[in-house]
Amino acid sequence: MKKRNRFINILAGSVLAVLLTTLLAGCSSMDIKQYQNETPKLNLFEFFEGKTEAWGQFQDRSGMVLRRFTVDITGTVTGDTLVLDEQFVYNDGEKQQRIWTITRTGEGQYIGTAGDVIGEAKGVSAGNALNWSYTLDLPYKDGTIHVKFDDWMFLHTESKMMNIAKVTKFGFKVGEVTLFFNKPSVN
Repeated sequence: MKKRNRFINILAGSVLAVLLTTLLAGCSSMDIKQYQNETPKLNLFEFFEGKTEAWGQFQDRSGMVLRRFTVDITGTVTGDTLVLDEQFVYNDGEKQQRIWTITRTGEGQYIGTAGDVIGEAKGVSAGNALNWSYTLDLPYKDGTIHVKFDDWMFLHTESKMMNIAKVTKFGFKVGEVTLFFNKPSVN
């Protein structure tokens, strides 16, 4: 009996160690600095000034596509401020608008606000990449829920950029947004 209890304790300890290691590995995130030498260099204000078209989808945590959408974006730059007027059209016909006000606070440093963003979004860029972190007040059933977005944007060419956003609630992944941007005026 004593050997059996010892075996169970060792097994439980091993399982706990594996779970903790997996949990901590899942909490690690990419470092924006690893992209500092990647080109083309992303200039957020330059990329979004004027008209930009985008399309994407939201997948649940299993990868199933739940919604698709297109976005017409108009960007206006005034000094260190970029205003993005985003007009969303979803595959079910629903339309939404989000207006971002993004302020450059330093080299590669940004803060952003929008009507459905709780507090401020924080952004950091290096090389061809930008990482945004923010909490969104997302429509859900008959109300809304607050979910965290961890957005990573990567400039592929002067006119094409992709965005992958991990969406979490209470630290657990609830889904992912994949989004592609195109600058028709640069093509």
